[in-house]
Amino acid sequence: MSEVIFIGTSDAFGAGGRRQSALLVRGGSGSVLIDCGTTTNTGFADLDLDRNEVDAIVVSHFHADHFGGVPLFVLAARYIDQRKTPLVIAGPPETEARVRTLAAAMGHPMDDDPGFQVTFQELPPGSCHAVGPAQIESFETQHNLEAHPHGYRIQCGTHTVAYSGDTGWFPELPRRVAGADLFICECTQHQAALDFHLSLEELEAHRDEFDCGRQMLTHLGSEMSALRGALTFDTADDGTVVTL
Repeated sequence: MSEVIFIGTSDAFGAGGRRQSALLVRGGSGSVLIDCGTTTNTGFADLDLDRNEVDAIVVSHFHADHFGGVPLFVLAARYIDQRKTPLVIAGPPETEARVRTLAAAMGHPMDDDPGFQVTFQELPPGSCHAVGPAQIESFETQHNLEAHPHGYRIQCGTHTVAYSGDTGWFPELPRRVAGADLFICECTQHQAALDFHLSLEELEAHRDEFDCGRQMLTHLGSEMSALRGALTFDTADDGTVVTL
């Protein structure tokens, strides 16, 4: 059995008083944290989750609401959790350099031994990668290029979870996520306005192109946050748990 826990489901601005992007994918052999926004430690505390269960952190792209919490996660693992088990930090090319630069800028440089092994791993698009307990296939998305945006297909246990990361509409998206048991799709906007974020309007227009077991919307902006639970699409909220 696999399980997904939505830790943070807001856009970059905390719309609706919710936390920034983070979701925990649990499988029979371990757990993977997909994205780690700056509010992720708060989410773990609020939801009574144990950071020690995370075998790997997988970053979709280098915007603070998706990877800004990584240095603080490592800091808490060291000083609060006394972690001893290895941790993999994976993501697009430049992941190690970006995380180390961010950590130093935040005043918590990752220069010495935290007491557990930290391994960095790059996930270039177009191939499958073993990351901790998961098999992950990465693909490029339609977002700010300087942030190296990626989406993922994550197999952790017997099920496949697809994740759009941040993206605008691009014709290859349905094919990239086809066959997933759960497709977690960003939907920042109600109507199409920005070409680097998806809207409900676009997802409704392309709905028949997706072939997934279930589709849930996340990364909800203010208008979308107000519509949670009132749409024909399922919408995630902080603390939502999906069992596959």
